[in-house]
Amino acid sequence: MRLKAFWRLQERWKILNGASRDVNKTLKTAYSLEHWKKGALFRSRYPNQVNSIAIQKCTKTTVSFPGEGSPSVPLQDDLQTLKNPGGEPRRSHLANTKRGQIFKGVYKVHVATGAFLGSGTFDTISISLVGSKGESPKMLLNNTGKDFIPGAVSYLLSPFWILILSSSSEPILPSCLMVTVDEYDISNEEDLGDFLMVRLHKDPYLFFPEDSWYCSFVQITTPQGETYHFPCYQWMEGYRTLELREGTAKLICDDAGSPLLLQHRSEELKSRQEAYRWDVFAPGMPRCLEVESLEEMDTNSKFNFTKISGFLLKSKLTTLELKLKGFMNRTESWKKLSDMRNIFWFNKTPVSEYVAEHWEEDTFFGYQYLNGVNPVVIEKCKEIPSNFPVTQEMVAGSLAESTTLQEEVQKGNIFIVDYEILQGIPTNTIEGERQYLAVPLCLFYQTPTRDLIPIAIQLSQTPGPESPIFLPSDSKWDWILAKMWVRNADFHVHQNISHLLRTHLMAEIFSMAALRQLPMCHPLFKLLIPHLRYTLQINTLARVRLIKEGGMMDRATSAGFEGIVPLVAKGASRLTYSSLCLPEDIEARGVSAVANYYYRDDATKIWAAIEIFVRDMVRYYYWSDDRVQNDPELQAWIQEVFREGFQSRENSGAPSSLQTMEELSKFLTMVIFTCSAQHAAVNSGQFDFGSWIPNVPPTMRKPPPTKKGTATLENILNILPPVNITCLALTSLWLLSNEVGDRRLLGNFPDEHFSESEPKRLIRVFQSRLAEISHGIDERNKSLALPYEYINPPRVENSIQI
Repeated sequence: MRLKAFWRLQERWKILNGASRDVNKTLKTAYSLEHWKKGALFRSRYPNQVNSIAIQKCTKTTVSFPGEGSPSVPLQDDLQTLKNPGGEPRRSHLANTKRGQIFKGVYKVHVATGAFLGSGTFDTISISLVGSKGESPKMLLNNTGKDFIPGAVSYLLSPFWILILSSSSEPILPSCLMVTVDEYDISNEEDLGDFLMVRLHKDPYLFFPEDSWYCSFVQITTPQGETYHFPCYQWMEGYRTLELREGTAKLICDDAGSPLLLQHRSEELKSRQEAYRWDVFAPGMPRCLEVESLEEMDTNSKFNFTKISGFLLKSKLTTLELKLKGFMNRTESWKKLSDMRNIFWFNKTPVSEYVAEHWEEDTFFGYQYLNGVNPVVIEKCKEIPSNFPVTQEMVAGSLAESTTLQEEVQKGNIFIVDYEILQGIPTNTIEGERQYLAVPLCLFYQTPTRDLIPIAIQLSQTPGPESPIFLPSDSKWDWILAKMWVRNADFHVHQNISHLLRTHLMAEIFSMAALRQLPMCHPLFKLLIPHLRYTLQINTLARVRLIKEGGMMDRATSAGFEGIVPLVAKGASRLTYSSLCLPEDIEARGVSAVANYYYRDDATKIWAAIEIFVRDMVRYYYWSDDRVQNDPELQAWIQEVFREGFQSRENSGAPSSLQTMEELSKFLTMVIFTCSAQHAAVNSGQFDFGSWIPNVPPTMRKPPPTKKGTATLENILNILPPVNITCLALTSLWLLSNEVGDRRLLGNFPDEHFSESEPKRLIRVFQSRLAEISHGIDERNKSLALPYEYINPPRVENSIQI
């Protein structure tokens, strides 16, 4: 897709490519004195460009920026190892009730530019210090040489190689990016009272066109040695002024004594509410961000250049492989099942190969409902449903000796999956051919050997002569075809309910409400923002390329666009708060004791780790229920989530207000878990389990069988999607299952929004708990034929960005 942002950044390549060609000759040349002298000439400034404030001393510092697989080391802590002129270490400014003062004297300023390609700028950057008694003049930030360049990696590699390396499935780029921090000494001429904020000013430079800039943070050390951290982590586009508050998190009541800070909070939220507006994508579906294309999105919500380039490159390479093989233009049925294994040469995984070998086995069929890509639909069967009349005689051969179906129900060994939600969903027409969708029920039995196996399948909600109950004792292809229909139904419930609605769309609501109701200085904004990163971009991308009319889901699935909309709407109308809270969901489905349920085991540990982390954060900032009740920004956030996410339904069980720290902690735990571990559980295995199309067919070309004894292999090949539709579906599954560059793993927070020591300590404790969980998962997986890795913390992203 031709994105304006993509092409705009290509203009930057004209400059960067010239620099990188010279740099790539040798590293020695890149860092030669002559090279930087040329840069100094290119960047030279005149002191009379701003009010008579002189730059007294300038240096450039390179700081380690944690990447994937690296410990989250605070950047400002690295800077604080620098010494004061007297040789003593600088003091960190810890959170307290007394603000520092802005006195006359020399202030040391560190300004960090983003570590990714295109984050630097050629524009003029100045700074003002703002106190309770006034504001300093604009002070030019100007070093000898090029200021505000992105991290060193971007300059040591040409753009082409950045795309190649970032699109690899393995982390080829260095584990630490190098973020450049420019250092300046500036003189303040008057006392300004309490230190409230800084203002960054972005103005034209000579004849150069406007050049966007990504600022990571500003750090200021006063003449008294106090250090203040000002988080930014956003783009400055156009010629404008950006106000940044010191990083100490504050509720609105904490700013009660400062009209300027209260005004800043109000204006920030007003600006965000204008930038992030609600819109209707389709009737009945949760509302979403109001944009018609990616180009209209706020830049701070978009993928950075490296990520979007890698995403597009991987898409093109995958499609190219299929075109080279001639698969994309073939509309006929597959001749043999084994031919499907030749679709990809390169896009294979150990799990996808295991699935292709074991997909016919009943034990593997049952395994997928515990540890596959949709492990959240199976429930304990407390009684056999009246519309699913399974008898003892039907299943006696599948049960252990000397037991009955009713006895196993009472023991808690019978489980069920019911796809009733698909009833009445319209089906699709693909290339002139009608598609079909069953509404099955499937009964499972946990055997004495702790395997979970299917023992009965009915392909409709209405029993009768034309809706037989299929059994493992039926002919091979009758039973395999029945299981295929169940897996096709599961594909639609997984993609549209478990995945799209319950993670992506809910995360968008959490994101929109937070951006509209929580200012950047609010502790909950600081806590949540890492878990909302890129969600608006990926959801907008899904709407314009995946789920819209004519998108992949419309071209390759039984439901298509006309079926997706009512299905998601039906799911939204039934969504409950408790179903999003893992412990309550496990209890409600009655699966707390089922054996070999690795999703449940791992998710429960991660939920607990998040819960402890969130609880301690809430206690630190709120410390009483009164502060929760009297926080209007928090209450506005939860009210908006209730209205948009739960459609103001009282029967959803979702809160419309929060009264206690306990209630707040639980809700925040649900939000973070949904955006991280839960999304990983239902997303990361899509290609692994779906690349073998007979295991998870996205569409079926013939109606479900109405009698037994009719299924053959040839018949099944004509029911499964044809060659070109198979390839279209697999291309999408491959892209949706693979992260592309710029990954931020659960608990890794390189953007330092918190400046206080206690939140940083809590983050380190959280990281330690996650490391312990990961170690336990690794040890367990050593003994498994098919390791369960999808929510192992090193595989889990902080946020939904794929």
